[in-house]
Amino acid sequence: MKAICVFAGSNAGTPPAYADTARALGAALARRGITLVFGGGRVGLMGAVSQAARAAGGKVIGVIPSALQRKELAYDGVDLTEMIVVRSMHERKARMAELSDAFAALPGGFGTFEEITEMITWAQLGIHRKPCGLINVGGYFAGLLAQFDRAAADGLLRPAHRGLVVSEADPERLLERMSAWEPPPLEFHLNWSAT
Repeated sequence: MKAICVFAGSNAGTPPAYADTARALGAALARRGITLVFGGGRVGLMGAVSQAARAAGGKVIGVIPSALQRKELAYDGVDLTEMIVVRSMHERKARMAELSDAFAALPGGFGTFEEITEMITWAQLGIHRKPCGLINVGGYFAGLLAQFDRAAADGLLRPAHRGLVVSEADPERLLERMSAWEPPPLEFHLNWSAT
């Protein structure tokens, strides 16, 4: 894993453990020489993970739509290794996916849920074969993980596809598991460049 895309809240949340874990993840990425790809904002958990990665000497690439530059208080590029400004949210996600070897989510709101579940869906469809992880600090993603289990138990999700999601509370342990992750076999193959 050379680069990982981290989705995270533009708010810090109230439990201090969220920001502490975001900073621990940023430092862990820098120690391992893994580039952080993130949403480009300097606020909330997004800001905490990127600031910690940079402070530890890591490479950090921000990707942000021009319309969100002011709302998410985007870095001006000086504090990052690279800042990529795109036109839309769709272009943002596609660029982040292109730059990354894996995807992980820290606690966040609707945007974070949508971003990580889209990457999980892309893995399910074979658009990419990259690990997807949830940093389940304080049990934040327990309900979502239970919903995934329910979908598999109720026959709405193939059991092999449930294995597309790795979850750990500790960032170091999550990175270890994601590095060792093997994708489940695909039941079908589509030529996505032709669709």
